[in-house]
Amino acid sequence: MTLFAHYIAQTMRLLTTPQIEAELGLRLKRRRLEQNISQENLARISGLSRRTITAVEHGKGATLTTFIEMLRALDALEPMEDILPDPGPSPLRMARLAEDPVRRHASKPRRAPDPKTWKWGDET
Repeated sequence: MTLFAHYIAQTMRLLTTPQIEAELGLRLKRRRLEQNISQENLARISGLSRRTITAVEHGKGATLTTFIEMLRALDALEPMEDILPDPGPSPLRMARLAEDPVRRHASKPRRAPDPKTWKWGDET
């Protein structure tokens, strides 16, 4: 992590939830304007209403679904991997995988018994 990224992370930690919502809204708005997309066009692309986009850009709260739709429409989903990367398998899962025997061969297909060979009285 760069020094600047560390500084930003520390600053974000000090903000309240409404302040973070307002900051994310401003960043979405800047991204939209950098791409020269109007709110109306973003609404059409994302399937959201223009009112919803205005509210999000002003930090008035958004559902996770709304946030994702806006990121997708602005082609900004990829950086999300930097924010919350996949942690991979847990150490416990890795230990269990190491304990499981590795299958080396496929089992032979099982054939169902031929129903024509069964007769009454054969059940004993």
